[in-house]
Amino acid sequence: MTASSSRRHWLLASVAGAATLLAGCAGLPQQGASPAPRATSTAPKLIVFLVVDGLPMRQVLGYRDQLAPDGFNRFLQRGAWFSDAHYAHGHTVTAAGHAVMLSGAYPQRSGIISNEWRDRETFETVYNTQDAAHQYIGHKTAPLSGTSPRNYRVETVGDVLRGAQPESKVIAISGKDRGAILPAGHKGTAYMYMGESGQFASSTYYMQQHPAWVNAFNAAKPADAFFKKSWTPLLPESAYARSVPDGQPWQSTGGNGNKLPALVGDKMDKPGPLFYGNLLPTPFGDELTLAFARAAIEGERLGADDKTDILSVSLSSHDYVNHAFGPESRLSHDHFLHLDRYLQGFFQYLDAKIGPGNYVAMLTADHGFADTPEYAASRGLDASRINPSLTLAWLNTELGKRFGEGRWARGYSGAGILFDEKLIQSKGLKSAEVYAAAKQLLLTVDGIADVFTPDQLLGSDTKTPYLEAMRKSWHPEVAAPLQVVVKANWLYSSRGGGSSHGTPYRYDTHVPILAWGPAWVGQGEVKQAVEVADIAPTLATLLKLRAPAQAQGKPLPLPR
Repeated sequence: MTASSSRRHWLLASVAGAATLLAGCAGLPQQGASPAPRATSTAPKLIVFLVVDGLPMRQVLGYRDQLAPDGFNRFLQRGAWFSDAHYAHGHTVTAAGHAVMLSGAYPQRSGIISNEWRDRETFETVYNTQDAAHQYIGHKTAPLSGTSPRNYRVETVGDVLRGAQPESKVIAISGKDRGAILPAGHKGTAYMYMGESGQFASSTYYMQQHPAWVNAFNAAKPADAFFKKSWTPLLPESAYARSVPDGQPWQSTGGNGNKLPALVGDKMDKPGPLFYGNLLPTPFGDELTLAFARAAIEGERLGADDKTDILSVSLSSHDYVNHAFGPESRLSHDHFLHLDRYLQGFFQYLDAKIGPGNYVAMLTADHGFADTPEYAASRGLDASRINPSLTLAWLNTELGKRFGEGRWARGYSGAGILFDEKLIQSKGLKSAEVYAAAKQLLLTVDGIADVFTPDQLLGSDTKTPYLEAMRKSWHPEVAAPLQVVVKANWLYSSRGGGSSHGTPYRYDTHVPILAWGPAWVGQGEVKQAVEVADIAPTLATLLKLRAPAQAQGKPLPLPR
């Protein structure tokens, strides 16, 4: 992770109308059942598309007995849910996942191969949603900031909807720029959290100035209400026996520390950039994001007429918690339970505002998560970390012994390694020869499972494990020529703790697909294997639209 992307990651949101919005998101109903909606053949007034960044399906089912009556249980008890839903691409990271969801197109078509990659000619870093032609409204725009969908080469369901019905609105909100911009597509509007100010903002790609409701929301500074607020475990200590206790040596001690309760803003005099950033890896980040979503529904009058609108809300906090502490941690366990209660309050609000017979809610995740390697190793698994910079330096040294002095491998790019093609040509070599040598060398590195060359990625072999998954992650005009797959339970990481994702293994690909909207999606568990790429064709069918042009999925087998 680069310094610039790290800064983008520690973003958060402010809320407006303060107490009313926040209280509504946190409210807990006394009854689990929602009012029964009337059956209808018309399209829903609103599609509420929810993303929980970094949520593996194993956590949803692993903590099912501790869920509130009407959060995730709205889907599991009264909706349609898919217990064997996966991503089919191999480099499972935030941008790639968010690019698949509402387009149905894998990175091999969308061009969003990773969170960032390198330009194949200049070797300069490219951020997935960067666009120097546009700036954040009312906020400083750092280099490589995400400001538009310029690099996104496909259309979304929202783009198709607005093309057929321009009056429809498509609004996308997230703590991360990529979590908003990619689901918004090319014709929607994205709002993302500005970590230095504690506000949400859009960019000049979408508009020149914010609407009044956004200005009012930001002016209220509701993020400040969380200053000196404690993240306290939701349940008694005995309820967390199935997760790993706080304070493990492999858990990050930065930010708010690695033990609960944690006081956000501890040792600070007043709210500022550090405080606003530290909100995101806590439950309060999701609470704020859902409050802004409520403000968007009110301000844009979403779902108020017979023209279907789409609201996408990507909740970023779980990803940061899992990165810092691992999905096996009590902190992750407790964060998931807090999120469950926030969703319950949000669904109550939607029932009252939109009407339970007027909207469809769908929830997924952009990727799963590996357990922390140190924890996995403590359980007897072959698990550790590969230092990326040391590995690259070693590779160049060994290639130099074979082909002569030079910086042959220029750097990591997405899931692969980029080479200096001009150097290769100047030495009178063929690229394939250098790639083959590099592959041979990398396969001797402890922790690397396989390396795929362009010939393999462009070929038709369907038997080599994980090759097809890496094909779906590989765009020939964007991605590096060599694609690397680490061994299961291993991470590319120079850090001494925390966890990550990005592999083709089940713990990274297996995510929830949950739906609710009895008039449209039915009820019950579906055990048939499905893909996240199936969501876009499903929503298009529900809305009686054509599927996005580059979609690779097919409609989900919804129960009836």
